[in-house]
Amino acid sequence: MSGSSERHGAHGRPPTLRERWEAYKNSPFLPATVLVLIVAAAAGLFAGSYTYAMANPTPHRIPAALVTQPAVQRGEAFVAGMEKALDASLELRDYPDVADARRALDEQKVFAIVRASGNDGVALDVAGASGASVAELLGKAGLEVGDATGVPVTVRDVKPLQEGDPRGLALFYISLAAVIMGFLGAIQLSVHAHGLNPAERIAFTAAYALLGGFAIAAAVDWWLGAVDLPFVQSWLILAFTMFTSGMVFTMFNTLMGRWAMIPTWGVMVLLGNPSSGGAVSWPLLPSALGHIGRWLPPGASVNAQHTAVYYQGHQFVFPYLVLAAWALVSCTVFWVWRHRHPGGRARTPEHAATAS
Repeated sequence: MSGSSERHGAHGRPPTLRERWEAYKNSPFLPATVLVLIVAAAAGLFAGSYTYAMANPTPHRIPAALVTQPAVQRGEAFVAGMEKALDASLELRDYPDVADARRALDEQKVFAIVRASGNDGVALDVAGASGASVAELLGKAGLEVGDATGVPVTVRDVKPLQEGDPRGLALFYISLAAVIMGFLGAIQLSVHAHGLNPAERIAFTAAYALLGGFAIAAAVDWWLGAVDLPFVQSWLILAFTMFTSGMVFTMFNTLMGRWAMIPTWGVMVLLGNPSSGGAVSWPLLPSALGHIGRWLPPGASVNAQHTAVYYQGHQFVFPYLVLAAWALVSCTVFWVWRHRHPGGRARTPEHAATAS
């Protein structure tokens, strides 16, 4: 009887603090609590990152072409006024004639052209396709400086955006959709297709990327008619973006397990999207973001898409190399450390299967 009483007494005592912590640590409540804190912090950082990048766009080094022949009469007063209005961020580059300056604009080396106009005036050519926010800023500043200095100023958009996308945001949003759906697809494969082996995982990521990219391009172009896309090229850029985003999550999932969403969200959304140049052009972003964004998948996707739509004859290989580098590194890390990936299925030895 005494032994039985001792056991009942031991069971009846309240658990110690250490025992409570061990029970809590091994319960689903600990990761749930951590996720509550992470989601709250991510929400604040998400809002903060976009607000920091877009709430007060400030010009940082805007290259512009100055046509030297014919010389711009009273150009010094206009240029000085523009420098003051833009806080000394206008970077003028001399070009001998309008044709050379226009070529530089098409190659996206400059964002505007300053040239002579009749009646001792100045013509300011901007390119909405190079960034609606920059074109709007330059046009507004040019007219205000003209009024202040008495120099007649004519502002013309020589590379306008398409009618269905007057603010130039459609390409940003389709790239954003490809980025987010890319890693959400990878998350769903982890949850609902847990048994996929590494090669199968990569193949199915490529499959949903190809179909998803097609769906995005078809919805924006064929269904809504918002933007006239070079369909095959835009589709493949979106598919490349989705695949890269999915493999970035898969890489982090291999390295960090269930916490892979934290670095994926940080790289692709908190840092990548605000710095992509899609909503606010790079010359108006904080300088650090403007440089970083070009090296991240969202910025590379926006850059490639933007050039494909508006600058067909002057495309760059750099954004494709950025996407390829991220995809290659992600696939390599996943493949090398595939034994750590929380997925796959055990292979049944052939002789065992035969014996059974």
